[in-house]
Amino acid sequence: MSTQYSILFKQEHAHDDAIWTAAWGKSEADGTETIVTGSLDDMVKVWKWSDEKLELQWTLEGHQLGVVSVDISHNGAIAASSSLDAHIRLWDLESGKQIKSMDAGPVDAWTVAFSPDSKYIATGSHLGKVNIFGVESGKKEYSLDTRGKFILSIAYSPDGKYLASGAIDGIINIFDIATGKLLHTLEGHAMPIRSLTFSPDSQLLVTASDDGYIKIYDVQHANLAGTLSGHGSWVLNVAFSPDDTHFVSSSSDKSVKVWDASSRACINTFFDHQDQVWSVKYNSTGSKIISAGDDRAIHIYDCPM
Repeated sequence: MSTQYSILFKQEHAHDDAIWTAAWGKSEADGTETIVTGSLDDMVKVWKWSDEKLELQWTLEGHQLGVVSVDISHNGAIAASSSLDAHIRLWDLESGKQIKSMDAGPVDAWTVAFSPDSKYIATGSHLGKVNIFGVESGKKEYSLDTRGKFILSIAYSPDGKYLASGAIDGIINIFDIATGKLLHTLEGHAMPIRSLTFSPDSQLLVTASDDGYIKIYDVQHANLAGTLSGHGSWVLNVAFSPDDTHFVSSSSDKSVKVWDASSRACINTFFDHQDQVWSVKYNSTGSKIISAGDDRAIHIYDCPM
């Protein structure tokens, strides 16, 4: 148990090019912890985290162009990846084999996110539509239309009720999943929203934008609850801790910041990366944070519990 924030592990040269995306999952079957990374080098890599270090388990080949986004199903069994090659691929994390490849249409898969029940994968499109694919069917099941611009970021609320999307023009849309209705349109940012995340209790939505700000919204009333400054450049990724108490952000300013969710204060900043940090996530218990970016390195940090 750590009493302070510290860097625990660095995996240098984890990929041959910039790392754009990372996910941290835990297997329900055996409790093993898996990290999946995706890179501009076209590769998806699967790492095992044990004994406080990373071990490369699989290098998954198949994408023809850079890997933009990865996610891990909630039972830890399957990974999804999306690429500039317009395909979404599903991978079996047990065997390292590709399960399915889904054609998302030209340039029409950016962020991928598993639904809380892991039966669906949502991805944003250039045309302002959120396309929902069935994990079993491997086909597009339905779409949610923002009638807006290119969707860069996407998130399901943990309670399965809402889906939020962030667009290149700074517009945020929140949908009711059961009805498919657009509930709220939020105009908090004037620049691209590269990431958004719901709090574990599904009450708050945290957004990250190229304008350098992080915004917090009350989901139910669509009120702006806070605007956080601190990053010196684009905010590229945000993620909530599983216990609802903190969230973490990463930026083009090469830093990773930890924020207290109630006081909204930045309580720790890591300046360990050499270049912009595209991805940041918590593990399933909130005891660790992973970050990855243009310097091709994966960093794991210890959090006080």
